[in-house]
Amino acid sequence: MKSASESKLFSTNKTLNFQGRLVDLSTPAVMGILNITPDSFYGGSRVRDEKSILGKAEEMLRQGATFLDVGGYSTRPGADEISMDEEIHRVTHALTIIHKAFPEALLSVDTFRSAVARAAVQAGASMINDVSGGTLDDAMFKTVGDLQVPYVLMHMRGTPQTMASQTNYTNLMKDLVDFFHQNIHQLEQHAVKDVIIDPGFGFAKTVTQNFELLNGMEYLNMLGKPMMIGLSRKSMIWRTLGITADDAMNGTTALNTIAVMKGAGILRVHDVAEAVQVVKLTQALVNR
Repeated sequence: MKSASESKLFSTNKTLNFQGRLVDLSTPAVMGILNITPDSFYGGSRVRDEKSILGKAEEMLRQGATFLDVGGYSTRPGADEISMDEEIHRVTHALTIIHKAFPEALLSVDTFRSAVARAAVQAGASMINDVSGGTLDDAMFKTVGDLQVPYVLMHMRGTPQTMASQTNYTNLMKDLVDFFHQNIHQLEQHAVKDVIIDPGFGFAKTVTQNFELLNGMEYLNMLGKPMMIGLSRKSMIWRTLGITADDAMNGTTALNTIAVMKGAGILRVHDVAEAVQVVKLTQALVNR
């Protein structure tokens, strides 16, 4: 069987530069989710006090997470708006204590606000994960260029409060490719060197469209960028199975396996150990 680097179903080798520290995504990596929020859709990802933040961070790193993604603003459909000051307080508090306890950990900030991104990098983050793909803050691309950190460009329409009504596409896969082409070009104009694309499962997409995206996601490999995939416990799983997010671990593993086989370079998940197992098993298959 062909190796991951030879197979058309896998991304070519991609390397991210974290201020001189190189991370090779030719073997998919796992990003663990830490939500410093009271209202994220999956309760198991919520941590607020210092003990729970450090405990969750330590557990995820021990289980094999390459990255930890810290977010202070819930982006579930219909989530409440919070002030910029509150978001900055949440993420910088968490990042500061994680960075102090685990200085070698690669930390990402999940935000669509450039001021939050800047404050987070000062607090220890070395990657920006923007669910809006720059559409909700005109200063984001320049900020990323100034900071010179890897940037996750995600596809979304509208805002977390309105995205559920923004699901009309002429051609879903073509529209995504066009979105990424245009915005990768804009990022290059701001000297952003490391761009990761995220097609945005669950963001301005119906359940049916999410499965259409999963079925065709290998076409996004034509963009020549590493791909991050966030399927963990999403509604496309539990609505299809008639269960809840709490019971969606098995479905998450199934879809993460498909995503890796179609070229995912990073799996963003609530459950790190299970995602690491997906990577190990799929690599054992393709490297035969």
